Amino acid sequence: MSSSTTMHNAQPASQAGQVHVTPRDIAVGVIIGRIGEFFDFFVYGIASVLVFPALFFPFASTHDALVYSFIIFSFGFFGRIAGALIFRGIHDHFGRATKLTAALFLLGTSTVSIAFLPGYEDLGATAIVLLCALRISQGVAVGGAWDGLPSLLALSAPADKRGWFAMIAQIGAPLGFVVATGLFAYLYMSVSADDFVAWGWRFAFFTAFAINVVTLFARLRMTVTPEYETLLADKELVPSPLGELFREKRASLALGTLAPLASNALIHLVTIFPLSWWLLFPEDYHLGWIFALQLVGGGICLLTMMLSGKVADRIGRRRTMFWGSVLIALFCLPAPFLGNTVFGAFAFIPSGFALLGFSLAQSAGVVNDSFEPRFRYSG
Repeated sequence: MSSSTTMHNAQPASQAGQVHVTPRDIAVGVIIGRIGEFFDFFVYGIASVLVFPALFFPFASTHDALVYSFIIFSFGFFGRIAGALIFRGIHDHFGRATKLTAALFLLGTSTVSIAFLPGYEDLGATAIVLLCALRISQGVAVGGAWDGLPSLLALSAPADKRGWFAMIAQIGAPLGFVVATGLFAYLYMSVSADDFVAWGWRFAFFTAFAINVVTLFARLRMTVTPEYETLLADKELVPSPLGELFREKRASLALGTLAPLASNALIHLVTIFPLSWWLLFPEDYHLGWIFALQLVGGGICLLTMMLSGKVADRIGRRRTMFWGSVLIALFCLPAPFLGNTVFGAFAFIPSGFALLGFSLAQSAGVVNDSFEPRFRYSG
């Protein structure tokens, strides 16, 4: 380690007060990063309904092909676990900038590679294997792309606005969804159904790659400058020993896994699942109307997130998230029956988005607060 690096790491915490970085500055980096992450997430999710069943599973019934496509969709979540561990080692040996660059490069490469994949009719089962590998690779990259900015935002927020700033870390979800859905709606309406499955959908993945490039430079600018490195070190947002983390913070790890579960489940039910109604029952549902209603739902989600931020500053983040989870549980009682009619199905989307925004807005803040400062980054 060079002497300059040693002197930098040895900066006293008091010097953090000399760093001219405001919570609003941090919020910009968080929003940019989350929009890029969720845009990639939703581009793949939408394609897993509208494209992949027909392109990769033409030998199966529509229902079975959709199930196979959703199974591959789930591989990304398992990849995130592996990615968090793999890129933790890269962080330890090469630093935060190298880790973030490698993760976002892998994410962009995996995403754009999907755009070039031939279908089953051209490659047979090899096409399915390649799709599985690229989906896992996407998950690994997302798991490794953690930059600590959401935690830094939560720790830097004014004491009376922590609920509001915790919400900011999550608004990338509805914004990324709206952009991805709007893009797919435009592509679908611009070409014939056959052309959309053959090549039209690929432009969404090219766009995702371009957004990843922009996100990479924006996030590097926010995380590797001396000002941000000083703040991250001052807030102890650096990797902690994993063995010690698992021994001493098992309860916090369990909370971090289970607390956001309701909102994380609902996000798939209101964004990806309704598209399957059109695929399975094309005579009952018009895809354009579903797209339009989901775009409205994204706006509703954004509004209820803002409401959640205000409520959390009054009654606390944990209590706000608790009541959000209770409302989601109550919503799930009639939800299975709403799809029996077109009116009920269309009522499901905006109401689900409203509950999603209220609950999801505080999930990151609650998890962040459950860890002591020195465990927060790794936890």
